[in-house]
Amino acid sequence: MSKIRGAIVVDTERCKGCALCVEACSQDVIALAKKVNVSGYPFVEVVNQDNCIGCASCAIVCPDGCITVYRKKMEG
Repeated sequence: MSKIRGAIVVDTERCKGCALCVEACSQDVIALAKKVNVSGYPFVEVVNQDNCIGCASCAIVCPDGCITVYRKKMEG
């Protein structure tokens, strides 16, 4: 049986720190950073990449389209 692994990439310069994606993530993969981007907004960063299942809930709720989700089938 293969397992799906996910990976997300956040465009931190476009992120406005609304944190909707943090609430939508059931696996606690992302969190609001303590840093700010060039626009002065705190942005979202990946904190537990290994927990990502590739569900894309974070990308779906992002109003600015800052998150890209990748999925990979792992044999095992």
